Formats: sequence, C-alpha cells, structure tokens
Amino acid sequence: MARHAENRRTETGIPRVAMVQGEIPEHLLAAVYQPMINLILQGSKTMTIADRTLHYDPATYFVMSIDLPAVGQVHPSSAGEPYLAVSLTLDPVVLTTLLADLPKPFGQHEQDTGFSVAAVTPSLMDAWVRMLRLMGKPEEIAALAPVYEREILYRVLQGPHGWMLRDIAAPDSAMARVNLAIAYIRQDFAEPIRVDDLARLASMSVSAFHRHFKAVTALSPLQYQKRVRLLQARTLMVASTRNVTQAAFEVGYESATQFSRDYARVFGLPPSRDAARILGETRSG
Repeated sequence: MARHAENRRTETGIPRVAMVQGEIPEHLLAAVYQPMINLILQGSKTMTIADRTLHYDPATYFVMSIDLPAVGQVHPSSAGEPYLAVSLTLDPVVLTTLLADLPKPFGQHEQDTGFSVAAVTPSLMDAWVRMLRLMGKPEEIAALAPVYEREILYRVLQGPHGWMLRDIAAPDSAMARVNLAIAYIRQDFAEPIRVDDLARLASMSVSAFHRHFKAVTALSPLQYQKRVRLLQARTLMVASTRNVTQAAFEVGYESATQFSRDYARVFGLPPSRDAARILGETRSG
C-alpha cells in the first residue's frame, strides 16, 4: 500500500497522513518536527533531541506531542529493504472531540515528556492498515478517514504514552502551557527572549516553567531557541545561498563567531563546510 512513497514526505491524499521510503539525506531530517504519530514499517530510524537519542524499528511507533527541533537518521533493514514509514499529524481539535466522548479519566499520567517510542499493538496496526487502504479508494476517504483517524488515536490513547495525546487537548496541562511558550519562541525566534516573560505566558513560576520546559523538550528555553535558529540558518545557507555571516545575523545571532561555534557543536561541522557538503550531495544526487 505504501509502495508509491518517495524519499521525502509524500502526501497520501488522506488528511494529515503521509509516508516516506528510501534513503533520506540527513539534512532533510534535521528540522522542527510537528506533533505526530510516526509508524515504522521497514528499516529503522534514530531521533536525537538534545542529548537523547531514541531508536525505533518495525512494529514500533514514535509519538511527538509538541513542536521539537530534532535530528533524524534512517537505515534500511538488515535484509536491505528500504526504510518505510507512515505518519499521522496530530490535530488538537480531533483529539479534543475524541476525548470528550471517552470516560474520564482516560489513561494514566506517567511523566512530563513531549516524545517517546512504544510497541505497536495488533489493534493499532489493524487501524493503520484500514486507513492506508483508502489510498486505493479515494472516494471513501471523506467518509471513512475521520473514523480510522479516531481509532488510531484511540489505540494510542490506550497505550503507555496515551497521556501525551490527552495533554495536547487539555488547556491547563503543563504540556499545553509549555506549548504556548514554544509557539511564542518559534514565532519570533530571531528576537531575544526572557525566561520570566515566557513563564508568565505559561502562567507558571520561573522555576516551575524551566523544570516543565526541560522535561517536555529535553532543552532549556534558550537552548530550544538556539536549535530553532541554527536549523533556520542551515536552511538559509543551503536553500537561499546566504553566507555564514548573513545567516547568523538573520536568525538573531550578534556574533558570527559564536554562531559558528554553536553550529559546529550541533551539526558536527563549521557552517560553511556543512553547507558545502549538503549542496555537493544535492547536486550529485
């Protein structure tokens, strides 16, 4: 069913459902990821968020409940089959509607984190299969995709990380409050931020906000902003041919030297060499 997937995000015609197959350049997997459920069908993937690296293989799925800057790597299976995965972007409205129809409380709150990996259950896989079959019956998408989406979400809610989905739709949860601050950072990432202003936006004390933000994202608020800036600068250098100094100042750095140090720490190479490497790989590909 996913044989038409390409080595980039491939839309399926089903709302919020996409797929990807094959070798994907590392620089395309370094991004700010949207909240989603990502199911691995073949091969494996690693996701590095701050200093945490998660591994997931076939029959596992990845839940990301907030916008997170991360670096991914995909690998073929041991038999040489290409990496293959499908994803469902999370819609808070759909989640809120679903949760309103469920008994309260539903699921147990285990910890504050915005991402995790879990094993796929037969019932979850069955819902995914029925969803993907709609690619061959586009006339049925409008009627059945919303039903299968609710079932996929319901099965994840039943799993060990279901509370993460519940917190997305709960306006008073710590995750929802942190998400307000994340949206603010992302909107004006080139501007200086003050942690006490973000804490006030999240209706928390500075210490509580910092603790919850770090638990959810594995980064401090300033580290989060820095990762967003570096990812955007990389895009500017590769896609818009900005030089290092131009990219640094455009994303909010006041020192090109500091920018280069931070960039090399995250991506492993100085910005000019990294951009040249990516451009070279793109041309040869």
